[in-house]
Amino acid sequence: MAKWRLVVLQQAIAEAASKVPPVARVQPGPYGQEVLETDSVAKSVSKGTGTPVTSVSSTKSTTSVSQTTKSSTSVSQTTIKSTSTKSTASSGPTGSIVPRAVFAHYMVGTMTQAEAVQDVQDAKAVGFDAFALNTHDITSSWALDALGYLFDAADQNGFKLFISFDMSWRAITPSQIPSFLRNYISRPSYYTISGRPFVSTYDGGYIANSDWVSGFQQPLVSQGINPYFVPNFGDWSGWPNNFFSNYPVVDGAFSWESAWPAPGTTISNVSSSDDQNLLQQAQAAKKVFMMPVSSFQFKYLGSGQDWYRIGEVNLPQRFEQVLSLKPDLAELITWNDAGEGHYIGNFFQEQIAGSTIGDYANGFDHTGWQQLVTPFIKAYKSGATSGSQILPPGSTPVGSLWYRTLLKSASCSPSIQNYQQGQDTVNYAVLLPSSGYTIKVFSNNKQIGSFAGTTGLNYGAVPGLTVGSGQFIQVVNSAGSVVASATGTKQVSAQSSNATCNWNYEVVGLS
Repeated sequence: MAKWRLVVLQQAIAEAASKVPPVARVQPGPYGQEVLETDSVAKSVSKGTGTPVTSVSSTKSTTSVSQTTKSSTSVSQTTIKSTSTKSTASSGPTGSIVPRAVFAHYMVGTMTQAEAVQDVQDAKAVGFDAFALNTHDITSSWALDALGYLFDAADQNGFKLFISFDMSWRAITPSQIPSFLRNYISRPSYYTISGRPFVSTYDGGYIANSDWVSGFQQPLVSQGINPYFVPNFGDWSGWPNNFFSNYPVVDGAFSWESAWPAPGTTISNVSSSDDQNLLQQAQAAKKVFMMPVSSFQFKYLGSGQDWYRIGEVNLPQRFEQVLSLKPDLAELITWNDAGEGHYIGNFFQEQIAGSTIGDYANGFDHTGWQQLVTPFIKAYKSGATSGSQILPPGSTPVGSLWYRTLLKSASCSPSIQNYQQGQDTVNYAVLLPSSGYTIKVFSNNKQIGSFAGTTGLNYGAVPGLTVGSGQFIQVVNSAGSVVASATGTKQVSAQSSNATCNWNYEVVGLS
């Protein structure tokens, strides 16, 4: 759902109007179905004064590449450590104006009641406080059915949900939101802050502050409902500077795009500069900042929708940045977006029916990342400020191994935008209860790295991924015994054997 690459506006409007069953669509929800800024239909954005201006694509700043490593190594890593400056703000758990919480972005699509129950129970077990339900359609039966299933499941399982309106489709206006929201905000499972229903968006900065006030906020307030509004308005032309003065309607800000390094042709750190900017603005305005966390992006749908956003060690790097900056809220991108690859939970076949998403997502289970997410959530909510404080739940190491199954040198790789940012590495993140462990990394059954572990978070992107099977990691204790390991189930190839240039990750948790 990257806002810098969008599909044709007319197509999205036509599909929304037709309201055909999702199985006949490319995908219900924003899997590859986003709004294009065309020559004839320019994206309109507005400042808080209500004056529309023409949007231009924004390029996020990147930090310099630093060839440093997480821990002492015998083989040089290409792990890129963030060089961004830590925030001086003191917004710990007792300093925030809201209780700390971590949400998972959830793509609403065709599903069954049983699948809704499974997702709700699984997400609750991981430790999430709520799903942010991304929906671009608030009238079609497939969307309303799915929302009903999810709210029923959440009501019955003690989980929370809130709506995140996908405004990039241009299919929803602020004035349509109040009557729709009233169907859900009285549910026991609807997430609230101080009794106020939480509402978010993906995009919507093309709409003036005055229109959000008159169309969305005032109609609800007039009925005694005061929404707690924390949108991602990264499509606003002035983003992120002076955001709260231009959009006083909001109670906070969410910075979707800062979850990954900027698109480009060179390897770079994920930058926290926009996060720091918005956090400082929020604190000055006595409002909140919600910070995104994500693993990577990979999309291969054709028609200009083939791209990679660097993911070698992006996930643990974002963990560290969140703990350092101490935002009020955090949101993981995503639970189930198979189309962009950053899912850590389930995705169901009816949600991707009629598309080619299954060609690169089916068989690539990412639940191994959950071993890292659960301790991160606990550390963040308890006030941890560094990766060394992200600890396994017991005395046994936990963590994940991940790697791509196709080398960067494959002849099809140039068809993927930003492919130059990729690296042929075996990647890992391991949480250790103490020092004294060694982490060994293998590719094609040959050791390519050995690293002295430290307490808490250890991670690396280890060069040397080669063709063949036998990608695995071992965690060895001080006595020389292997106490945990993770072994990939997929071999690495030099060339693609079909039309899909698959840069999705094989992800395996430690056992």
